[in-house]
Amino acid sequence: MTHPIATFPRYMYLNFWAFFLLFLSIGLGFLPAYRYGWVAIVCQVIAVFIVLKGAVNIFHSWEDKKRKYNVLMERNKEEFRADTFSEFMAAPCGRLLVKIVLHDLGIPDRYKPMRKANRQFWACKKENFRRQNVRVYVNPKYQQSDKGVGPDSKEED
Repeated sequence: MTHPIATFPRYMYLNFWAFFLLFLSIGLGFLPAYRYGWVAIVCQVIAVFIVLKGAVNIFHSWEDKKRKYNVLMERNKEEFRADTFSEFMAAPCGRLLVKIVLHDLGIPDRYKPMRKANRQFWACKKENFRRQNVRVYVNPKYQQSDKGVGPDSKEED
């Protein structure tokens, strides 16, 4: 018996971001960086490998997605519990999994309120970055003179 999530359309749907990153890395690879010198080529190759690594990591998470699908289905079979979906609503790949689970449970209309209730990925990131004020205090012994800087510098009259 095949897994209910292991169909080709669902594989394509759940790995949308992996395919997006794969095609983005191919597109980055075709940019004509050789026209701008070897530094541009090195930057291009590094960018291609970084994006490609993200795509490969998402493709390799297929078995984990199957396991998480089973966990979500088991937890929500008897009654709908929105708290079980909260960790999956933070990232785009997890939201795709939530949509499929809700569809299989027969309650796809519950997705919109959950999306509004859970903070978006970038909103969480933005909240974690706090503005900091920097104050610089200068010790009067270490004021800059014409001859040098610091307490050992002698000023000539």
